[in-house]
Amino acid sequence: MRWLLDNFSVVVDLTKTHLYLALVPLLIGLIIAVPVGTAIRGVPWLRKITLIAAGIAFTIPSLALFVTIPSVVGLQILDPLNVLIALTIYSTALLVRAVPEALDSVPADVVDSATAMGFTRLGRALTVDLPLAIPVLVASVRVVAVTNISLVSVGSVIGIGGLGTLFTQGYQRDYPDQILAGIIAIVVLALTFDLLLFLVGRVLTPWTRQKKVRRATVGAWQSTAPTTAETS
Repeated sequence: MRWLLDNFSVVVDLTKTHLYLALVPLLIGLIIAVPVGTAIRGVPWLRKITLIAAGIAFTIPSLALFVTIPSVVGLQILDPLNVLIALTIYSTALLVRAVPEALDSVPADVVDSATAMGFTRLGRALTVDLPLAIPVLVASVRVVAVTNISLVSVGSVIGIGGLGTLFTQGYQRDYPDQILAGIIAIVVLALTFDLLLFLVGRVLTPWTRQKKVRRATVGAWQSTAPTTAETS
């Protein structure tokens, strides 16, 4: 803990790099997964094939992917793009499964009503399905964000920066305090970002809070309302 306090500026710089390597793939994954997931939702065979491919992609070990990508894409082994590409693959693989599942959570009667009102499939997806699917989708995004923050540390094994650098340097120097500082920093970063995404989800879905307030109000009224026996 003392090392963390004494080298706080170093940890902050590493944290910036760590966030960049973790969040850029998350954003790219969302940009890819939302339209793809929306398109495959209503096509069972295409959805099945896509989910199988996504599952296979996610089972590839991260370190193997970090080492393989340079030879495939033509990058240097120490290029941060290796980590960005690898984590984009993982993020897309997870999110392309999450988007159809989130859309499936939209009540069928709402979908039917929107269709009856004349919404096209694209219009309904943009204005009805996706907004109502946000609570489920945000939960998946939180998982992907925390996963990326964890996986970035593996990149330090091949020499790419981030908080994982504290692990490799601490191990090479046989300095447990530096390793502990890296663990603490990554855990705090993951928890902080998870909380931020949770709050963003709350802001984007005000109707969920209104439902809870209505339920609480109705419950309180029912508990205090006089029964027939009491009034007679």
